[in-house]
Formats: sequence, C-alpha cells, structure tokens
Amino acid sequence: MDYLIERFLRYVKIDTQSDHETHTHPSTDKQKDLSRLLLKELQDMHIESHLDEFGYVYGLIPKNKEGARALGFIAHVDTSPDAPGANVKPRIIKNYQGETIQLNETISMHPKQFPSLSRVIGDDIIVTDGHTLLGADDKCGVAEIMELARYFTENPKEPHGDIYICFTPDEEIGEGADHFNYDYFKADFAYTSDGSEVGGIEYENFNAATAKVSFIGKSIHPGSAKLKMINALHLAMEFHSLLPAFQNPSFTENYEGFNHLTGLKGEVEKAFSNYIIRNHDMEKFNLQKKDFIRIMHYMNDKYGYEAVTVTTKDSYYNMYEKLKDNMYIIELAEQATKNVGVTPFASPIRGGTDGARLTYEGLLCPNLGTGGYQFHGRLEFASIQQMHKAVEILIEIVRLGAN
Repeated sequence: MDYLIERFLRYVKIDTQSDHETHTHPSTDKQKDLSRLLLKELQDMHIESHLDEFGYVYGLIPKNKEGARALGFIAHVDTSPDAPGANVKPRIIKNYQGETIQLNETISMHPKQFPSLSRVIGDDIIVTDGHTLLGADDKCGVAEIMELARYFTENPKEPHGDIYICFTPDEEIGEGADHFNYDYFKADFAYTSDGSEVGGIEYENFNAATAKVSFIGKSIHPGSAKLKMINALHLAMEFHSLLPAFQNPSFTENYEGFNHLTGLKGEVEKAFSNYIIRNHDMEKFNLQKKDFIRIMHYMNDKYGYEAVTVTTKDSYYNMYEKLKDNMYIIELAEQATKNVGVTPFASPIRGGTDGARLTYEGLLCPNLGTGGYQFHGRLEFASIQQMHKAVEILIEIVRLGAN
C-alpha cells in the first residue's frame, strides 16, 4: 500500500484556500477541515499533538537518544487563492514519457512549453483535470511530513532527537507565521517542506512587502464631465503605468525583483489596487517601495488633492542573512540528500515560505523540495517518485541529527 500517495490524494480533495480579504485567523475556516484530519491521523499514531484556535496543528515525537538534535518539520495546509481550489480531481499518469498532457478539452501542457515536465520523464505524475489547482503546494509537504511521523512511530528503536511537527494555515497570504507557538516548538532548527524539485535546498528568498493603493475620483454625469470628472479607475491605471515597466514579473528571473499587481477593483469614485513587492537585495527592495510613495506624491501634486493613498507592509525578509553564518543546517540537508542517492542543489526562491519569517524570528528554517511543480495554477503537478525521495531525505535528516 502506498500510504504517501493515499494521503496526498486524500488531502488535495479538501478545499483549503486562504483568503486575503477576511482578516481572520485562519483566514478561512475550511482550512481547519484538513487540520482536524491531520490531528486525528497524528493521534491515531499516538503522537502528542493538538490543534490551536488559529488553525495550527502541532505534534511531538519525543527523543529516544540523549544529545540528539531537536529538529522541526513544517508545511502549510492552505492553497493559493490564485486559482480554483474546490472539487479537485487528481489523476495519475503512469511512466510519463514527455508526451502532451491533455488536462481537459481546452487545457494541455507539453515539455517544450513547460520545461519542468522534462524533469519527471519516466516518473508517475499526478495532475489536475485543468479546472482547479492540484494543491501540491503544499500538500506534498504535508503528506511527506506525515509519512516521516509514521516511519518513526513504527520504528521506535531507531535513534532520534525530539521531532517537532507543525502544519500552518495562511502561508499563501503571508500570514503563516503570525501565530506560530515558539513556546511549544522547541526545535534547535527546522525545515519547511515547501519547495519544488526534490534535491533542492533553498536558503535564499525574496524580501517581500505588500502595497495597498487607494484612489479617490470625482464622479459626475458623463454627459457633463468635460474637465470635471476624474475617474478613479483611470487613476489606478495611470499609477500602474508609472511603475518601472520591466519590474513586471513576466520580465524577471533569478535574482531580479518585481512589482506584481494582484488585484484591481473599483468604480468611477473609488478604486483599489493590491501589489506584492519582491527583491532579494534589500537596497533594491527599499527603492521599489519608495517608487510607490514617489508616484503617490507625484499624482497628488498633479491632481491637486489626495487622490492616491499608499500603504506598504513588509511581509518577510531574505533568510540568507541569518543562515549564512549557520551553514551547518544546509550541510546536514545536503548530506542527507546525497545519502539517499539524490544530487543536492541550491537556487534562490522566487517567492517565500513560512521559514523566512521563522528564521528572522529565531527559528532557523531553510526550505526543502517536495516533488511538486508549477504551483498556484491549473497546470500544477507532482512526481510520485520524487515525493517518496523527499520522505527518504526527511528520515535521513533525522538520522544524521541523532549522530
């Protein structure tokens, strides 16, 4: 029986999308549907565990060897609001050989268009039906950590230190660490299982902020609007046009930062835009935030009233600044990866994880690949073989931590 894949398929069928707009914790109560299931499964394994009021599931497998490192493993239960997440219908393609995958009548994918497919040739892969995301981000990580837990409960004589587990809500909206319980989670350091290709060990990520921009127009009947009307939606479009054109994410890669418009709504009198701001370099990150303020002042001066209001909020910072002096954590993961026959590699995360916030708040926490690809959309998929390797890496990290 393939417990790992059975878990994963069970988890992805639970709708757990988070929501930017609710301002509750968790942002959607449906995330707790999966959290409650995970709690039951941990308790069925006789693992000390609990679910708190904010939707965090915590577990602890107590050490059986003195002096072994206390390690933590973290994944998030929520899925992205960027694509539909209800009624997920996963299907397995056996022994994928690089052919075009027809997800439904209108959506397909091929390695020439999506090179990540070329990295899973020969694997069994799990795809969507093209109508929803899959939930590989981060239910791959959730399932893999649960299998780590199953392994050590079924092999109680294998030496290990304290193994802390946490499943967080709201990572996709930047709030996954807002209510993290450091008083309970006493790991020496931790890893998030929230990356893509297995073998990836990520310890550089974007500095991140959000920008909320409000526009106040002047509404008047269009029949008598000449030199009187100021359309708030036009203000929003003008504001966007004044941002650097090539800091659009569709023109960036590697270490290049971006400003990403994630939402725009309104009418003539009022409009609202939401942006995320990203850069690996702190100086450039701060300059991008200043661009928003500079444009606000320019437009307000131009129109002669407070037409534009900008509010920015930092979300997380580049974990490399904290990890660069603690590379033994990375080296442990690299050795574990090699030990299970996978070549480790490092690449900058063009995004973030709960680990970025946790690292800056004192819990050093790089990120590991899970075998999921093309996150946040209908073309998401996961490799079954890579998911199993990810579990092997987690187990090997615990073994090495006991030595």
